[in-house]
Amino acid sequence: RRRPARVTAMAPPDAIAPAGARTGSMGGARGGHDAGAGEHAAGARRAIARHASTVAFGPDCGIAIIGPAGAGKSTLALALIAQGARLVADDRSLTWPRDGALYARAPRPIAGLLERRGLGLLRLGHLRLVRLRLVIDLARTETRRLPAEETITLQGITLPCLAAPAKGGALSAGFPAALRHYIERPEGNW
Repeated sequence: RRRPARVTAMAPPDAIAPAGARTGSMGGARGGHDAGAGEHAAGARRAIARHASTVAFGPDCGIAIIGPAGAGKSTLALALIAQGARLVADDRSLTWPRDGALYARAPRPIAGLLERRGLGLLRLGHLRLVRLRLVIDLARTETRRLPAEETITLQGITLPCLAAPAKGGALSAGFPAALRHYIERPEGNW
C-alpha cells in the first residue's frame, strides 16, 4: 500500500491564487478557476497542509470545511458527526491529488483530536484517509434559495463548493442533515 508523501510546504491562501480570483482559507480559487501555478509547483504530488476541518460519511465521501479561525469549522464538524460522519482532521488537513481525486488526512500529531471551545481537546474515533467530494466555505454565506453550483479547484482537482446559509449560518435548522444527503448522492447526480 502506497503512503502519501510527507508535508513539505504550507501554502498561505493568498500566495497560490491567480490575481483577481476569490480565495478561501483552504487556499484555492472558486468559480471554476484553477488554484494557480504556485500551488501546482508546491504540491502537484505532495501533501499540502490546509487550514480546514475534514469529516467523512465513508472513505469516498469526504467534506472539507474551510473558513477563518472562529468561523465554526469544529462546530459544523461536530454537527456532521452527530449525523453519522466520522472525523478525519480538525483545523489542519493534509491534501494531495491522486488518480484524478483529492485525498485528505490529519497530520499525525492531531489525528483523532477535535478542539471544542470551552471543553478543550476531545479524542474521537477517526478515519485515516478519505477522498474529498465537497468543500464547505464558512467565510461566505448563501442568500439565494436555489444557488448556482460553485466549484473550487485545489491542486488541479475541481470540487463542488457550498457556502453556509445566510439565515442561521452553518448550524441552521437542517443544514448538517441536508449536507449528509447531498454528499451521499451518487457521484453522477452532482
